Amino acid sequence: MRDTLDRNIGVVDESGSVIACSELGRIGEIRKGVIAAGVFSGIESCVDNCTYKAFGTSAHPEYAAFVEGADEMSKRYAAIIAVALGQIKQNNDEKFDRSNFVKNVILDNILPGDIYIKSRELHFNNDASRVVFIIHTAAETEVSVYDVIQNFFPDKTKDYVININETDIALIKEVRPNVEFKDLEKLARSISDTLATEFYCNVTIGIGTCVTGIKDLARSFKEAQVALEVSKVFDKEQSIVSYENLGIARLIYQLPTTLCNMFLKEVFKTGSIEALDSETLFTIQKFFENNLNVSETSRKLFVHRNTLVYRLEKIKKITGLDLREFDDAIVFKVALMVNKYLQSTPVKY
Repeated sequence: MRDTLDRNIGVVDESGSVIACSELGRIGEIRKGVIAAGVFSGIESCVDNCTYKAFGTSAHPEYAAFVEGADEMSKRYAAIIAVALGQIKQNNDEKFDRSNFVKNVILDNILPGDIYIKSRELHFNNDASRVVFIIHTAAETEVSVYDVIQNFFPDKTKDYVININETDIALIKEVRPNVEFKDLEKLARSISDTLATEFYCNVTIGIGTCVTGIKDLARSFKEAQVALEVSKVFDKEQSIVSYENLGIARLIYQLPTTLCNMFLKEVFKTGSIEALDSETLFTIQKFFENNLNVSETSRKLFVHRNTLVYRLEKIKKITGLDLREFDDAIVFKVALMVNKYLQSTPVKY
């Protein structure tokens, strides 16, 4: 740049120290006048026959380029150099930014063979156990959920908070090996409750499985995504959803809709699930919640035991399934979930 411009040029940091200069003897000089002139507030300034222009990748510029001279051409040179050095710094920061690396890993934006090479370059701890949480906000909020989550987990060498899109934020949390699910759920609950009570922001949190090594982070991320998607279909009331606890819902979610339709037709040969009214469906739900216990269910429904038995007989007559029999109850439970899935998803083949 000096050879092209035929002028002395350089860079000062926030303390006013010259950290780079085409005239090597000036490196290490302290230029207090730079700070007093407000160069780092974004104002282009001329101090001691040098023109300064701040640059940096953060909200507050960390550096300022300077060009010898105080004329109009010096101002242009300083502006151009600040743009060039700012871009170089940004590229360098991205190259050596662990958060950016982790983001590329979970989004599959990096080749598998390059993951370990890059992790060694960044001195990334590849032996640690980690789990991915996805914090989903359904509605626009006045607070920045991203900033709040970052404040929850300030240790940027272990935990990474990444913006995925307008509604989803990924938290990659380092955990102890063989961490129990209840501890992960407790952490997610703490995040959800704090956002709700202090910032009036309701979120749903999906939790992937715990993985060891950087390569499997993408799997944990996808699992957290699946957990959120499945919860939208089968349990919208749930605010904390773990991939490990999805159970049969996960299997149903992955089935083609054509197969699901065939299953419903085979189960309800003598009648249709649509023939059951809302009261009957509510009775079935309570019967399942009380582990097929007739006495307990009738007590919870505030109905006589014989009334409940009559309703169960009516269900048997319509569907051909006796919910008091364990095998029939399983089939019916799965059929209800399949029907719910079909009502909330587009056709998949």
